[in-house]
Amino acid sequence: MKALDSEAAPARPGRTATSGVPGARAVTYTLLSVGLLVMSAPFVWMGLSAFKTQADLGASPPVWIPTTWTLDNFRELLSLMDVGQAFLNSAAVAVLVTLCNLLFCSMLGYALAKLNFSGKRVVFGVVLGALMVPGNLMLLPKFVMMSKMELLDTYAALILPFAAGAFGVFLMRQFMSAIPDELLEAARIDGAREWYIFWRIVLPLVKPALATLTIFTFLGSWNNFLWPLVATNDPDKYTLPVALATFATDPTKSDGSNGVLMAGAFLVVLPVIAVFIALQRHFTQGIATTGLK
Repeated sequence: MKALDSEAAPARPGRTATSGVPGARAVTYTLLSVGLLVMSAPFVWMGLSAFKTQADLGASPPVWIPTTWTLDNFRELLSLMDVGQAFLNSAAVAVLVTLCNLLFCSMLGYALAKLNFSGKRVVFGVVLGALMVPGNLMLLPKFVMMSKMELLDTYAALILPFAAGAFGVFLMRQFMSAIPDELLEAARIDGAREWYIFWRIVLPLVKPALATLTIFTFLGSWNNFLWPLVATNDPDKYTLPVALATFATDPTKSDGSNGVLMAGAFLVVLPVIAVFIALQRHFTQGIATTGLK
């Protein structure tokens, strides 16, 4: 009887097929830890190399931890390159592009998810089609458009082509589709207009999607290299990746100093890490529920 009762007893909630296998969790954690070390090793090496002396950078075998911590690489970078201007350019472009995407993508996503209008399916089909087009394929049309509008070598050329994206529209549409229609209808019965519903009811309910879109957009804009390189020839408007690449290819400035280049790369990565840490909770929730309805 005890054997039959034990067989008929339901499985405890939360237990997985591998949780009862001895050592399975330890193996899983070990594999994940190894993967984390492999993926993070280049970033750790870059961050430590930014504080190394030339002797440590040229040591054989390689030295991971600096024997002497120094800020000389950062001082040399600041003296040879206008880091402040490039940093401000990157920050301004990335922030404005992110804000534009949050506004425009959420507006179009709300329209596709909760409003009925002629051509709605066609618009959504165009959005899905745009997701399938490689970004580099649009480089020439964007350049021609900015040239016709006489916006090359301006900040507008760095912002306008990326003010809204198909991925952001699709993401917001999927999240907003999960909001009950009855909630919006109740607000309309109470006399609320669409803008009030969108701003005061819908947006607070899709904060995970907004956080996810913020990280993806900011990361893509901050690390964008090819378009700023093509759209600007004025060094005063170079973003940080372009300014650093120009500095690295100029032998009169970089002089093959790997420490200086590592310091520049460290400055490029630092804001992205800060944004991700600040929004990681919402980001994880947003990725986990993307596409659910």
